[in-house]
Amino acid sequence: MLNNGQQLVRDPVCHMDVESGNLDYEYLGLSYSFCSEQCKGRFKSNPHLYIGQPGKQAPKQQGKTVIRKRVLKLDMPVPADISPEIKGVLEKMMGIKSVEVDNNIITIIYDLLEATMQQIEAAIELSGKGLSPTWTDRIKRAFIHYIEDTELDNLEHQHDAHGCHHDK
Repeated sequence: MLNNGQQLVRDPVCHMDVESGNLDYEYLGLSYSFCSEQCKGRFKSNPHLYIGQPGKQAPKQQGKTVIRKRVLKLDMPVPADISPEIKGVLEKMMGIKSVEVDNNIITIIYDLLEATMQQIEAAIELSGKGLSPTWTDRIKRAFIHYIEDTELDNLEHQHDAHGCHHDK
């Protein structure tokens, strides 16, 4: 119990101790508190990743991480004055393990249980005060291309895995 009468509870996403009622969200009749909107958003998207199912612990409760690496290829090099802005915004996010900006490539390594590409894209967009609209649009296009490239790769591997190649 804190001096102000509030109790400390554990944020189910990042496991930080937070004041009961902070960024409250009710799910299945229980109230959960969060340290940030990022944690609350992650929980709302997939609550059972954090609280499990009856008789089964959630991946987060088991201490699991889901590390992802995303490489965004832009159509031109990132200017030297924009690179630190992008890197700084992303490194402040929970779940981001590393960010590298090299020429026209942005490499992001993150824990999917703590951050999503949508949250990463939104963080970059919110940092738009330091980025020109042109650069924000370029980064958005890189996210779209990444998704399309991944989808094509998945389709390609599905055909390889089943031994069926369809040439026309």
